[in-house]
Amino acid sequence: MELATTELDLHFMQQALRLAEQAYEAGEVPVGALVVWKHRILGKGWNQVETLQDPTAHAEMLAITAACQGGGGKYLPECTLYVTLEPCVMCAGAMKWTQVGRLVYGASDEKYGFTRKAPEALHPKTQVSPGVLAEACAELLKAFFREKRLGI
Repeated sequence: MELATTELDLHFMQQALRLAEQAYEAGEVPVGALVVWKHRILGKGWNQVETLQDPTAHAEMLAITAACQGGGGKYLPECTLYVTLEPCVMCAGAMKWTQVGRLVYGASDEKYGFTRKAPEALHPKTQVSPGVLAEACAELLKAFFREKRLGI
């Protein structure tokens, strides 16, 4: 079920974009994520796959772990996960197990996104708001991969 975008969604997605920029500066694929509960950030993360040499160190996974350890508990049904790129199947599965109540994402992932690979991967009660600040999120990713191709 899709929900309309709110001013709060824009606010938190801008914060996720700042996290994605940190990933970019660190040489990581620029994806940022936040877990929010009652207007409070419980967890945040950016891709750290290269830094940690861990293929599971996606922004969403790190944000979920931080939220669970930061007082959210192992279930997050009243939380919203904001992420700049549509989650992959692994991250969607983590959201299912933690019962994230709402997912808000920016750019679609035509290659690895859960909506194409496993549309039923999220918890059945998770509400989804796709495309929030999609253009800004996509442009950051395009710039990163353009630089990688050019060897900059």
